[in-house]
Amino acid sequence: MWRSCIAVGTAIGVLLIAAGCGRDFGRAASVPDEDMTVSMESGGRQREYVVHTPSRPGSGKLPAVLIFHGGGGSPADMIDGTGFDDLADREGFVAVYPAGYEHSWNDGRGEDTKAGAAGVDDIAFVSAVIDRIIAEHGVDPARIYATGLSNGGMFTQFLGCALAGRLAAIAPVSGTLPQADEHGCTPGVPLPVLEIHGTADPIVPYNGGVVRVTGGHRGGSGTAPVLSVDATQALWRGRNRCDGEPVRTSLPPLTNDGTSVVTEISAKCAAGSRVELYSVVGGGHTWPGRDQRLPESLVGTVTRQFDAAEIIWRFCSGFQR
Repeated sequence: MWRSCIAVGTAIGVLLIAAGCGRDFGRAASVPDEDMTVSMESGGRQREYVVHTPSRPGSGKLPAVLIFHGGGGSPADMIDGTGFDDLADREGFVAVYPAGYEHSWNDGRGEDTKAGAAGVDDIAFVSAVIDRIIAEHGVDPARIYATGLSNGGMFTQFLGCALAGRLAAIAPVSGTLPQADEHGCTPGVPLPVLEIHGTADPIVPYNGGVVRVTGGHRGGSGTAPVLSVDATQALWRGRNRCDGEPVRTSLPPLTNDGTSVVTEISAKCAAGSRVELYSVVGGGHTWPGRDQRLPESLVGTVTRQFDAAEIIWRFCSGFQR
């Protein structure tokens, strides 16, 4: 496995990034001066998260979006690569970028991630972050949402299972639910879910299986499989007690970039929840609507058919706990 990664030559360091096991956007990034880095202790370890408060906040308590980087990544990468800071300024929400242990999240895949191998309790860390942003940044506890890319997307799924009572909606990107989390995924309340995934993702297979590049195996393939996109969607439809089959729609193309988008929407779910899927046909392991920062040969194609941050906010902001 390791030799197969070496075969890509000098691109191996970049491949680790692209895979949800490295800097997902392929270039060094730094936290903007206007954002605040907060340190805290959790589980006997010093942890950090970055907070961006909107430049023109509305009155009253503010919604918040928790944004989780991929394996090997950082809050700065997600700030630089998703556009959430600008969106937060325009829409009036707090953008929060937690930092993973050794640049990774314990999403249930064990030694496939460094945080998993170390037994880090990231659920407790995120719960503590939620407590602090409510107390210190005027965040509305009824309007807290979560999204993430790759390892961060898988962890977002895991958070939905574990903290459904504290989150109003989740929106994982390029990260299905690890199989190890499936049977223990028993959220106490219905949780709206939006999932975005490329059908040609070369790292986290659309049809399930092991993640093909992992930080916990020095860039080699993982050993703990993830569910397929269809199985993940079926799980959330079941947990949310959705009626009937999802409504499938092909979106009209906005540009000729070799990708297209098919949505599947289950709107008849318990407590007004929804389960939605954006399948990017021909899309890779990327953040939709942003730059192609890594070669297509490594991560696949970035779709220009929609902006992921915009779609995520539009979905999430329609719900409150």
